[in-house]
Amino acid sequence: MDTMLAGRLHLDPRRFAVEEVPVPVPGPGEVLIEVKAAGVCLSDVHLIDSSLTPSYATAAAVTLGHEVAGTIHTLGPDLAGSWTVGTRVALQAGQSCGRCANCLRRRAGCLRTLTRGVDYDGGWAQYAIAREDTLAPIPDHLPFDQAAIIPDAVSTPYAAVVATGEVRPAQAVGVWGAGGLGAHGVRIARLAGAAPVIAVDPLPGARERALAFGADLALDPADPGFAAAVRAATGGLGLDVALDFAGVPAVREQAATVLARHGIMVLAGLTRKPLTITDGTRFSYQGNQVRGHYGSTPDHVDQLIRLAATGRLDLAPSITAHIPLADAADAVAQLEQKTGDPIRLILIP
Repeated sequence: MDTMLAGRLHLDPRRFAVEEVPVPVPGPGEVLIEVKAAGVCLSDVHLIDSSLTPSYATAAAVTLGHEVAGTIHTLGPDLAGSWTVGTRVALQAGQSCGRCANCLRRRAGCLRTLTRGVDYDGGWAQYAIAREDTLAPIPDHLPFDQAAIIPDAVSTPYAAVVATGEVRPAQAVGVWGAGGLGAHGVRIARLAGAAPVIAVDPLPGARERALAFGADLALDPADPGFAAAVRAATGGLGLDVALDFAGVPAVREQAATVLARHGIMVLAGLTRKPLTITDGTRFSYQGNQVRGHYGSTPDHVDQLIRLAATGRLDLAPSITAHIPLADAADAVAQLEQKTGDPIRLILIP
């Protein structure tokens, strides 16, 4: 076992290819993971098309993949935990840098968080290195494909809903974008007790999926009666929390117009374009807020593993297809072109 397949992104010039590379060797505090499943995320597509660039890359190429699950294959030296070969784990989507002011002082909140599959090698490979503090054990009955998507596709909207948005039972919640993140946002909002949960998406298929995932109402944002429909569904009050998972400026402008008094807009979809609130006076008068959101914490991943393992959250409907690692480029193309309107495509080494 000297070499393995890996989906590698070369940064300059930008080029993606599945290549044969050496199997990495775990260093102190690390383990080698035999990858069983890895999710394909829109962020991976954006990395390949250059609309996203690694912030802290230290090499000319990186193995993609931040949604990863597998088993511990080899133990590195100087492990603090009692890990054993064969343990089933999901991998956190990132890790602390260990060098910033907060890390050096052992404070919470790394100032330079590194993302797996972006700043360092990820899991689009047969084997992957993981620092032991990024391991999240998973039970035997939780399938690897479902476990793999928890650390981003599920945990990012979960954190956006329960932490950044602070959604409470009976609050009216709107979810813009019912794709890989937003579809889970609908499910999490319902799980948190939101009522009603209103999904907003221009695609009929996505609206149907949102209803199947637990939305009480699914609206086309281009419908001339959109605002009236939101008012009718919320008793004239508007939305307590509006979650943007699309990262589109027009979404944010629209969401701001249907917020309730003291309503919150959560920006979970990423875009470099400006944020515009057309009626700033109304926004201020109502005491509305805009909150940025990015990713999740290890605690959120652990909580979701528990919810999935106990049957509170069934992630099986989120898995659209399984694709061999060797065909990773095809998976990227399918997601980019929305072929089959996928929620999550899973690479299998």
